[in-house]
Amino acid sequence: MNEMTSTEEAAPEMVTATETETELIEKSSEVYDEEEDEKIHSQSQKKPVVAVLEAKSLPDIISAYLNYPDAAEEDLKKWETSYQKLSTAHKAFEPPLDLSKYMSQRKTRVLSIEELQRMEGYDHSLKNYSADTRINNKTCEFYGGQFSVSLSSHDFLDSSLQTHVPLVDVDKVRWVMRNIVRDWGAEGQTTRDECYKPILEELDSLFPDRQKESTPPACLVPGAGLGRLALEISRLGFRSVGNEISYYMMICSNFILNYTQVLDEWTVYPWIYTNCNSLSENDQLRPVSIPDIHPASAGVTEGFSICCGDFLEVLFNESSHAGMWDAVVTCFFIDTTRNIIEYIETISKVVKDGGVWINLGPLCYHFADIPGLENEMSIELSLEDVKRVASHYGFEIEKERTIDTTYCANPRSMQKNRYYSVFWTMRKKCAT
Repeated sequence: MNEMTSTEEAAPEMVTATETETELIEKSSEVYDEEEDEKIHSQSQKKPVVAVLEAKSLPDIISAYLNYPDAAEEDLKKWETSYQKLSTAHKAFEPPLDLSKYMSQRKTRVLSIEELQRMEGYDHSLKNYSADTRINNKTCEFYGGQFSVSLSSHDFLDSSLQTHVPLVDVDKVRWVMRNIVRDWGAEGQTTRDECYKPILEELDSLFPDRQKESTPPACLVPGAGLGRLALEISRLGFRSVGNEISYYMMICSNFILNYTQVLDEWTVYPWIYTNCNSLSENDQLRPVSIPDIHPASAGVTEGFSICCGDFLEVLFNESSHAGMWDAVVTCFFIDTTRNIIEYIETISKVVKDGGVWINLGPLCYHFADIPGLENEMSIELSLEDVKRVASHYGFEIEKERTIDTTYCANPRSMQKNRYYSVFWTMRKKCAT
């Protein structure tokens, strides 16, 4: 049920690479297309120990964001150099991009010191929104690791952060930009309808009386990414808690969820580097406004939060969380680990007896067949075996079907990868 078309590669989740994997990525082709981009980021998965290293490297991650415009200039110089190598006859044709136009656009979009200071002084108590839409004066509480420490605009403007950034780190920021479209842009609505809507509809039908209960049902969302699915679950009336391993993702989701003041406040150009499979220059240069929903006035349920860290290492694997969650939702997540059996075991531990596990996604095991990492562990089960393992850990299948989905696809690209994703609802059997 998880077969893919011949052009497809593993669906990516944004993470930090180990040193060996980083070297492989840096040696890879710099020409971008959707298939190669997904390949690079599916190879960028990490061991739990590297998640700790990423947390300790938060200044480097901030630096990658701050140096994004400089990296763009380097790309433009490379394109200009290639253009200059053309013969005089071939230079009669227009270059693929109006470079001067793009440079003027990018210079107007870099956050100024005043904007950063405004972010720091932003009044989270906005008079126009009811108190029940804010959690500790934030739409979403972030906690765990470096997010336990407050960062001000002065931290982001520290000159020590203005350093050279490796290409692999810049590439991660570009990947986040494309994920922004998927989660927070109007262009991403089709993908969200494919991936998130079935999950939301299933939760809605499984907990019809949740508004009448004194305590809202609790839903855990591992692999929360930029937070849109967790937000939508919270809007349904669940105490929604996301979990995300990547600080690249966390920095961006924290910004969108807690610092956005109006709808479509920010403009990004996520496809600007996509030279392959572009139909036109306008498609490549088109802006995307974000967010398409204002998080602070979206009507979230109290308790909406996101915890940073590896799903297998953070508090969800502690005994205090055993049987705590009414529902666990996984979307394009269960194939991101070296050992899917451990994921299933952990999910079984945290779900209540009688609780549900809703899953959507393929089985494109991210650690499978990575050159240079042949000796690393990678457990790659068929769908039939995954269901058998789930049964061993107390789950019974209630619903199952296949859904045709994309993942961060450019809607105007000549290439679109599609996944025949499995969608299931499993219920944990009550102990006898």
